[in-house]
Formats: sequence, C-alpha cells, structure tokens
Amino acid sequence: MKEIIKKYNDTSLILRIIIGLAIGVILGVTVPNATGIEILGDMFVGALKAIAPILVFVLVMSSLAQAGKGVSKRFRTVICLYMLSTLLAAVAAVVGSFLFPVSMKLTDAVQNQAAPSGIFEVLRTLFNNMVANPVGALMNANYIGILTWAVILGLALKGRASEHTREALGDISDAVSQAVRWIVNLAPFGIMGLVFTMVSTNGLSIFTDYGKLLLLLVGTMLVMALIIDPFIAAICLHRNPYPLVFRCLKESGLTAFFTRSSAANIPVNMELCEKLGLDKDMYSVSIPLGATINMDGAAITITIMTLATTHTMGIAVDIPTAIILSLLATVSACGASGVAGGSLLLIPMACSLFGISNDIAMQVVGVGFIIGVVQDSFETAINSSGDVLFAATAEFRDWIKEGKEVKF
Repeated sequence: MKEIIKKYNDTSLILRIIIGLAIGVILGVTVPNATGIEILGDMFVGALKAIAPILVFVLVMSSLAQAGKGVSKRFRTVICLYMLSTLLAAVAAVVGSFLFPVSMKLTDAVQNQAAPSGIFEVLRTLFNNMVANPVGALMNANYIGILTWAVILGLALKGRASEHTREALGDISDAVSQAVRWIVNLAPFGIMGLVFTMVSTNGLSIFTDYGKLLLLLVGTMLVMALIIDPFIAAICLHRNPYPLVFRCLKESGLTAFFTRSSAANIPVNMELCEKLGLDKDMYSVSIPLGATINMDGAAITITIMTLATTHTMGIAVDIPTAIILSLLATVSACGASGVAGGSLLLIPMACSLFGISNDIAMQVVGVGFIIGVVQDSFETAINSSGDVLFAATAEFRDWIKEGKEVKF
C-alpha cells in the first residue's frame, strides 16, 4: 500500500487529473446508472468549499499581520488588472454580439429565483456583506465579509501583536495550507466523480438547441483567455506571457472547469501561487479578492445573454447604450456569487436597461441554466485562472524592474 501511495504522489497531478477525467468519461458513457461514483465529486467540491473560507480568513489575517512594505503597491496593481480585464471582457462580449447576433428559444420562467432589481441593490448587498457577522460570514462562505474582517483584524494585529502571536498565526496558516494540499492531492478522484455525473446526466441536446448561443459565449471567453488577458500581461511584463497563461489554465482552469465555483477553487489557486514562488503576503489577499471581483466570464455571460434577448425581441441597441451595458455588466459581475450559476441571476438587472420585463428576463435565466453545464464551466475556468495570472503579473512586474529572474 505504501508503494502504491508513493507512486501516486510521485506522479504529476495534471497527469493524474487527466486519467481521472478519462475514467469519468468512460464510466459515464458505459455505466451511466452506476451509483456511488458521483459521491466522489460531491465530497471533493464539498471539502474545497468547507476549507476555503477558513483558509482565506487565516491566511489574509496572518499575512497582513506580518506583511512587508511592498505589498500595498502590488495590491493596487492587482485590483487595477482585475477591473480592467472584467471591463474588457464586457466590451468583447458586446463586439461579439454585434458581429454574431443570436436568438433564443425562451423557456418557462424560472421559479423561486430572486434577481436584483438594480445596480444599487447589488452594491447594497456588497456593502451589507462587508459588515456581516464574521462568524456568519465563515459559516455562509461570504467572502466579502471574510475578507473585510480578516483585513481589519490583520491590520489591528500588525502593530500590536507579539512575536509569539505572529508565530502562532503563521503555524495555524501553515496547518490549514497543509490540509488544503491533502485535499488537492485527491483532485483526480473528485474530478472523476464530477465528470461521471456530467456525462451521465446531460445529453447532447444543449449543443443542438442552443448551439449558436453557446458557441458565442464560449468563443468570446476563449478570446478573452487566449488573446486579451495575455495582451494585458504582455504589456505589463514586456515579454511572452503565454507560458504563464497556459500554466494558469492547466493548473487552475482545468480544476475550476469541473468544480464550477471560483470560491471552491481558491485553495487550488493558492497552491499554484506557491509553486510560482509568489509572495504569500500578496497572494493570500489577492486570490480570494480575485474570486470576488475578477469576473471576466460573468461579465461576458451577462452581456451576451442580455443582447441575445434584445435581438430575440427585435430591440435595436445603439453604441452608447452598449457602452453603458458594458459598464453595468462590469460592476454587477463583481457582485456575482462565486458559485455555479452565480452570474445568471444578474441578467434580469441588465435586461431592465432595455425595458425588458422580469418575466421574460427570468426565461432567459432558464436558458442559462440549460446551457450552464458548459457555459458555467468555461466561465469559472477563465475567471479562476485569471486570478492567478494577474496576481503573478503584478508581482513578476516588480521582479523584472528589480532585475530578478522570472521563470513561468
């Protein structure tokens, strides 16, 4: 047994994930009614979601309590990169929708789903989440609240905590990080279960009924991930960004594709940042923040689904209104929940810009849930991989200025 475990650990994680993926596909096709396999995926995602809030709270608080002077400048750079990327994603979605307009077959209205009535409601929710009870924030995985209280406590400890207290925080942080490594090491089994569930429960009808819409969504996301985001990184780094881009997609995007949750993928991104040699004080704050505000995929989904609705209803959209929609999608995407389907309920708010009724908008949300098995997977993959890409870009930019060697 020890030899088997050793061989398992010595094998590349990516290779193990690919093998798990292949086994999941084979089992989903050959024995779709088998019971018990899907529990592996549920346990994996559940474990990630369980450990992520604790990880974020402990790491952010510990890092700020021991942070160096250079963190704040890089932190501002990361925020600017996150917001710029999300805005450009919305603009790319507008351009794609104008070049390739699509119509939809509207479904029955989605029941028991409450959509925000306006941008002010989204902002109010964000601000309310910031001051939520810290214990409740941990229990409900409210990452805005977790970040807020972790920052407050971390800054309070920075100038007052004794050396022993800082060492204790560091030890707790290391222990939680080790628990995350154990969970991530079991990712191949979790992904096998997730892929089995996906293949066995979803047919190919989504590709035929909503093929054009799905193609536009996925195509725009790929343009963002493979062209626009690398272009931003290239401007900052003045060198070929694609080795870094592909590594982020491979080691972060692949897992996020199957977990379909930016929040659940936070531990995976933390692990990747450590492999890249990034400053723990920096990435322990920027990665959970990115899971909240770096929402390229969400901005694309909101914009394309809204413009597809206007095209279906014969509503003409001019350039100024499209620009306003891009800004609205950027801000509202930052309020999207970091869970599967979190961006879909923001579509009615964007539709209201064109006077589209909530009943019709909620039918569009229904379409989103139908294609969500593919759309949301790609959305989460580019969101999560972008978190690491821009966190690394901000730090590598400083390294290059200081003459340090940068290896992707």
